[in-house]
Amino acid sequence: MPHPDFKAPGKRVKLTGRSSTLRGLFIVTLTPYIEPSEHEVDEALSILKMDRGRVTCAYCGGKKSEWDHFRPVVRNLAPTGYITEIANLVPACGKCNQSKGGSDWKKWITGNAKQSPGRTLDQASLDGKISCLEAFANWREPICIDYASILGTERWQQHMSHLKNVLNVLESAEKEALYLRTDVEQWLAEK
Repeated sequence: MPHPDFKAPGKRVKLTGRSSTLRGLFIVTLTPYIEPSEHEVDEALSILKMDRGRVTCAYCGGKKSEWDHFRPVVRNLAPTGYITEIANLVPACGKCNQSKGGSDWKKWITGNAKQSPGRTLDQASLDGKISCLEAFANWREPICIDYASILGTERWQQHMSHLKNVLNVLESAEKEALYLRTDVEQWLAEK
């Protein structure tokens, strides 16, 4: 029986285990970023009932460590069209950001995901967070773009073809790595 306090890092790491990350990167690398003005940041914080120097996670109220895409940039391995701009960014802690991922914020915050505030906050606190986030959602229309119509179908398909090629190479490398690892493990067993 393994020791309860020991977990080896990457016992069986797989190259293909990062394919969803690569899919996301192929879209995120195209996602425009619009720098907000100080006034816009202050306005967004005000809607979320925060101000400079008192910025917390908009979802759970914990310590803010980053800004989360309120509406996902990537969902189901495809672009949603939303971009990185103040109307689509809320302060978040790493746990909430990771747990939420590409989920709809309201389904996630009230759902049963491991780090969902719906599982950890009392109802009054949760209702307060939801009220602020609904006000933020209604604050202003976020920019939403259609990559294929902007770039043209051929260019968009070419970009996605590059992704398919990268994933195919990754899969091939994964198969080869399995054979190589077997040989290394055999060598180690003979020592």
